[in-house]
Amino acid sequence: MTTAVGTQPQTISKTVAGKTVTMTPEQADAFGRELDALKERVIADLGERDTTYIRRIVKAQRGLEVAGRALLFGGIFPPFWLAGTAMLGLSKILDNMEIGHNVMHGQYDWTGDPALSSKNFEWDTACPADQWRHSHNFMHHTYTNIVGMDRDVGYGILRMSEDQKWRPYFLGNPVYAFLLMVLFQYGVALHELETERITAGEISIADKREILEGIWRKTKRQTLKDYVAFPLLAGPFAPWVFAGNMTANLMRNVWSYMIIFCGHFPEDVQEFSVEETKAETRGQWYFRQILGSANLTGGRLFHILSGNLSFQIEHHLFPDIPAHRHAEIAPEVQDICRRYGIPYNKGPLLHQFGTVVRKIVKLALP
Repeated sequence: MTTAVGTQPQTISKTVAGKTVTMTPEQADAFGRELDALKERVIADLGERDTTYIRRIVKAQRGLEVAGRALLFGGIFPPFWLAGTAMLGLSKILDNMEIGHNVMHGQYDWTGDPALSSKNFEWDTACPADQWRHSHNFMHHTYTNIVGMDRDVGYGILRMSEDQKWRPYFLGNPVYAFLLMVLFQYGVALHELETERITAGEISIADKREILEGIWRKTKRQTLKDYVAFPLLAGPFAPWVFAGNMTANLMRNVWSYMIIFCGHFPEDVQEFSVEETKAETRGQWYFRQILGSANLTGGRLFHILSGNLSFQIEHHLFPDIPAHRHAEIAPEVQDICRRYGIPYNKGPLLHQFGTVVRKIVKLALP
């Protein structure tokens, strides 16, 4: 992160939970050096245990998918249907969260394994991987929580910040949030389409023709796979396979939505203005990532199923470090934050999600 030409770094102050948090340029430089040193130490330690970990996760994901789809073929028997649906849903969660999201961040590019290449990976969801790499890896992680630049603030659908101008449309905030949750893979797929700019007349649908074609190709492929091909293979048991696939996709959508929204929008997570960040240094970029993110507490299995996005703060600081390492460095990051007087937002899933829901309802009103 470099300072814009002709500008000088400025002191940034934020009020968090009633307390003012200030970061001067001098403090930011020292803060940035400590976090840079932490990152370099982890990168220097990457090796066999990291590749062993991700390959075990891939193996587990594939096993769950094969077993789940096989059990659904006998889905007329309720225990088979329930077990098959649960296993298929878990496989989709692992594919999206711990494998796809993290591999496409380049966390395993250093291995040289084509199967773990960020540029080659394609995941089991409606959003084309190449579009996601731009809207998420670049736009979101560069401009995290900068209102007007980070399109993940509301996903072009919701009002998630008081700095977003209220319109009568936002009275439907809770309804839009619920629909986004159950249809999350399609909401993510449409993200790069920038529908809010089309609606505002800034661009036309013709300007997004190539993007739309990519979304259509990927969505069609996913739909044919889950709702046509596998049900047809099941013959007379097609309805049970269809219902199991739909339920597994719903499981993945709701879980992904909750984890992602709890990492970005719970109580005390901060938004920033373009003015505040126009001369941002590396240390101030780290400062923004921490105040603009929140962690979730839980056990090891919970962290794996969240793609280790339960350590959203560490992920935003170091998105290209293998995510399973974030649990190891979180205590050190928290200690650094404590010494610089920076709040470290964390809490259990249900508490954090409750504050997200309150925010969605509150911001529906002027």
